[in-house]
Amino acid sequence: MDLPTWINKDVLLISFSAFFADLGYQTAVAIFPIFLVITLGASASEYGIASAIAFGVGSFFGYIGGLLSDKYSGKRIAIFGNALIPLISLMALTQSVTIAVILFSAGWWARNFRSPARRLMLIAGSPKKHRSKIFGFLHALDIGGGMISILMLLLLLYLGLSYNKILLLTIIPLIISTLLLLPTKDIKRQSGESKPKSQIKITKPSTASRNAYYGIIAATALYGFSTYSLGFPILTIAQQTGNSILGIGSYALYLGVSSIIGYWIGSKNYNKIKALSYLGYILSGLGSLMLGLSYLYGLGYFASYFAVAILGFAFGVIETLEPTLISFIKDVKELGKGMGALSGSRSLGIFLANLIMGILYMVNPFYSYLYASIISVVAGMVVLFMGKNFRS
Repeated sequence: MDLPTWINKDVLLISFSAFFADLGYQTAVAIFPIFLVITLGASASEYGIASAIAFGVGSFFGYIGGLLSDKYSGKRIAIFGNALIPLISLMALTQSVTIAVILFSAGWWARNFRSPARRLMLIAGSPKKHRSKIFGFLHALDIGGGMISILMLLLLLYLGLSYNKILLLTIIPLIISTLLLLPTKDIKRQSGESKPKSQIKITKPSTASRNAYYGIIAATALYGFSTYSLGFPILTIAQQTGNSILGIGSYALYLGVSSIIGYWIGSKNYNKIKALSYLGYILSGLGSLMLGLSYLYGLGYFASYFAVAILGFAFGVIETLEPTLISFIKDVKELGKGMGALSGSRSLGIFLANLIMGILYMVNPFYSYLYASIISVVAGMVVLFMGKNFRS
């Protein structure tokens, strides 16, 4: 069967690089809360601090990576960052909470550092009309690899392998991920013409485009304040059921739904601002609220799984439409800055969100999920208002 014309060699290589990256590090992400809290004896609030350091500060590295991608080779930035992700796996070699957090954080920072550059590599040479499809395809393989990694993790746990051995095995797909980036073309960003970057004139954005851009960045920052590590639902379900495997299984569901929805939403023709608001941010708020209610009223893991599926649906929409809209709005010479701002705007939010989640979780998990729900809905209203006159 012939592939669609928009799936070229570089799209395949970059997307499968993302597949193998997630096949490796998503296993570590799922293990991290249980490894830290249950194996190494850290508290939930300490896990919140660790998540804030890893995921919050990591978003700042995404902004730096975006800026450098505009100045230097996007391919080199992507390869450099990708090659350092295996630091995550090395936390298997320590019994220290502090060192485990440092290794996990360093690997995650490297992952965020290369993400804007990878997005720019996808945009280079691709027609504007196909960008949502390309980002949807990337997200599907990216998160699909994560889902498979969690299923493999469950199998390996069932077979009796320790967390330490499983973490070391994740180095293999991470190395493959970096190798797949080597044969890609180092294409300079162009506006459909073969002009050197220095000769490309920056086009002044319209008022509607400018408002939409700042609305998306503001909403992304607010969404960051509502974005907690999926380790919290994993812990909630594991503690509810007394079964760590059921907790980890919820992450597989989250990633699986997100993968399918990312590809689906990328192939549809619709108002992307409204879809990002209603099906992304606001729906994510509903998922968080349902997760909190499930805990509060003891509805069982089926209700929690349903809430996690809603969160996965929303995440698939957000991860596909945010970069697509930024690529429509930002000028070609500032795409790296735009993609970096997309990552960096979540930095402070995610940092504080995980701290707040950790504190509220210690009081009552319901309060932590209620907080996340309210902020996520506000993010949806902001992007809806700011982007109301923008036509994608």
